Amino acid sequence: MKKKIIGIDPGTRVTGYGIVLVDGNSFEPIDFGCIRPPPDLLLSDRYQIIYEGLQALLERHSPHEMAIEMPFMSKNPQSTLKLGIAMGTAILAAKMCKMKVFGYAPREVKSFIAGTGKAGKFQVQNTVARLLMLSSLPTPHDAADALAIALCHASQPEVVYFENQKTKEL
Repeated sequence: MKKKIIGIDPGTRVTGYGIVLVDGNSFEPIDFGCIRPPPDLLLSDRYQIIYEGLQALLERHSPHEMAIEMPFMSKNPQSTLKLGIAMGTAILAAKMCKMKVFGYAPREVKSFIAGTGKAGKFQVQNTVARLLMLSSLPTPHDAADALAIALCHASQPEVVYFENQKTKEL
């Protein structure tokens, strides 16, 4: 059964997205890129731009599920909070479209894609390009990360839903 998955790498300055069509063990890139709110705007206005940008993508491509990178705890609590709100904004856009949302830790995605949770940006870009048979590296790296998140989710075994706590559904 074919399924479209949108991967999201949330951020307040750059939110990467990548949409992949999955058919068994076959992956086809549909769209990828970034939403870039102007950095001089208020945070609340940037969140609105992220929400509206994702809403437009979800309406255009009608993915079945969203996979999103979970924020890691940084040394700066304000950065973590801002990133968490960007993530919540993306989740809200998906939930308004009645989509299921699944979260993945950055190390988990890197480990799946590159074989190590400490993979660098170039290693992730290179592996994503190879897996999706792209003629060049997906850029910017936020879009490559989003494609990696979608591929990581696509590789998961059939999901047992949230009632018995065995999934990463948010």
